[in-house]
Amino acid sequence: MIGPGTRAVVTGASSGIGAATAELLARRGCHVVLAGRDGAALTEVAGRTGGRACAADLAGPDAPARLLAEAGEVDLLVCNAGVGWAGRFEDMPLADIERLVQVNLLSVLRLVRAALPAMLARGRGHIVLVSSIAGSMGVAREAAYSASKAAVQVLAGSLRHELAGRGVGVSVVVPGVVDTAFFTRRGAPYDRRRPRPVPPERVAKALVRAAERGRAEVFVPSWLRLPARLRGLAPGPVDALQRRFG
Repeated sequence: MIGPGTRAVVTGASSGIGAATAELLARRGCHVVLAGRDGAALTEVAGRTGGRACAADLAGPDAPARLLAEAGEVDLLVCNAGVGWAGRFEDMPLADIERLVQVNLLSVLRLVRAALPAMLARGRGHIVLVSSIAGSMGVAREAAYSASKAAVQVLAGSLRHELAGRGVGVSVVVPGVVDTAFFTRRGAPYDRRRPRPVPPERVAKALVRAAERGRAEVFVPSWLRLPARLRGLAPGPVDALQRRFG
């Protein structure tokens, strides 16, 4: 149960899904530790939530362990931080590939690895990993991003099997397009017709509900589950539809 006394760590908390999640958890009475690179924005969110701001660049190999050491005992870990890049894969600089993988995947692995021993020792805790529909479908001009998010989804599934019956739950949230500054930061606006952007608050509600109910996987909006499943059954036809209507 998420409520008073729950200590939650939320990464990518300075804006978008992370900020909306932190605000929702704070309204439930949780003590929230906020992680992000934008110190000023993080301080604003901390002011609204009564949370603790921890400015951190999770691309650094030691940053996840330092964050959790500073946070103390953690009941809920929300791995939401992520960066994007849009363009042809052959044009993507190697430095950008490495940073994207550091933030989107390696930081998640490091955070989970750092948080798990104490959760298992207490016999309770929950981990939420934020993926993307790009990780289920594969999206043109977002190859590295799609690959990193697919890895996050597989990580969540593997951990669920490994941790079954040990008191620690794992959920993965798979948003579609979310109305945040993500596209501005990556340097390319969202210009596809579908899916339409949803507000970050909608994703935050689904995320918290997933943690409360121990749900394995949540798509936001929920209809995105259908094309993701269809692609597994008929990748060729679904790929053709993506190219036609993307």
